[in-house]
Amino acid sequence: MIIDCHGHYTTAPPAHTDWRVSQLVAFREGRPSPAYPAISDDEIRESIEQNQLRLLRERGADMTIFSPRASAMAHHEGDERVSMEWARACNDLIARVAGLFPSAFIGVCQLPQSPGAPLDASAAELERCVTELGFVGCNLNPDPSGGRWTSPPLTDRYWYPIYEKMTELDVPAMVHVSSSRNPVFHATGAHYINADTTAFMQLIQGDLFADFPDLRLVIPHGGGAVPYHWGRYRGLADMLGKPPLSEHVMKNVFFDTCVYHQPGIDLLCRVIDTDNILFGSEMVGAVRGIDPETGHYFDDTKRYIDAAALPEAGRAKIYSGNARRVYPRLDKALRERGL
Repeated sequence: MIIDCHGHYTTAPPAHTDWRVSQLVAFREGRPSPAYPAISDDEIRESIEQNQLRLLRERGADMTIFSPRASAMAHHEGDERVSMEWARACNDLIARVAGLFPSAFIGVCQLPQSPGAPLDASAAELERCVTELGFVGCNLNPDPSGGRWTSPPLTDRYWYPIYEKMTELDVPAMVHVSSSRNPVFHATGAHYINADTTAFMQLIQGDLFADFPDLRLVIPHGGGAVPYHWGRYRGLADMLGKPPLSEHVMKNVFFDTCVYHQPGIDLLCRVIDTDNILFGSEMVGAVRGIDPETGHYFDDTKRYIDAAALPEAGRAKIYSGNARRVYPRLDKALRERGL
């Protein structure tokens, strides 16, 4: 079985995204949000069948851990109420996708974060999504300010309410920023990769996993710059008086394979233990075109894993074993289906 740990609903029906525009206009004008529109099952099917589901089948994967569109979370827009309304709408739509295509998609939720706001509402929404909607994890934005980085590091006690709820529910988080309001940071080319790298360094500097030894965090996009500069981070941990990375963070931190060329995947698999790598494509996502050097889509990451110099046992871990271990509620759901 091949499980893609990183998929977003980037093809949601237009009525959904149009409502978001109207919601933000109403907020700016001091009016209540408009009623959420009726979206039919047929609209959802059409948005999925010709996009994510078709590509999933064509590329040889079986299931996607599916979440709302990351760049549209935009926690810096509106306020905490607006974020709560938007998160619930997005999460309910993901639940409908998973209900219509249960063999191909399982949900991960967006949190109603807002700059400076406490995380109690996020913990409550996570619990709702896990216990009522059958979701298996969440996306946690380390920078809800949208490129201004006003939040404390991920190791700060500010974040503990969400970590406590994650631990209670036994679910992981993908550490994933959203869009950038800072023109210096292109969203997917700079802000995303900056955030992945920043999150990892924050984890090195702190001692988060001493307080939460069972917490699991997935850093996407191949871990940002981390694998490429692995010696730097090993050296910094040593300079900071921290234990080796294998003990200090890598029992709790995992990277995906959203790296869009063969040399990048080869390096990831050489530097990072296969126990810490989950298959992911981010499809349909940041890079949607065809690579002129290969003739294949950049985000067809299965090709790179198939071509990597890996033992079959390691490849099996990357394709499904690690995802089932990191997302135990996913494993339980699959075992209940005899998979």
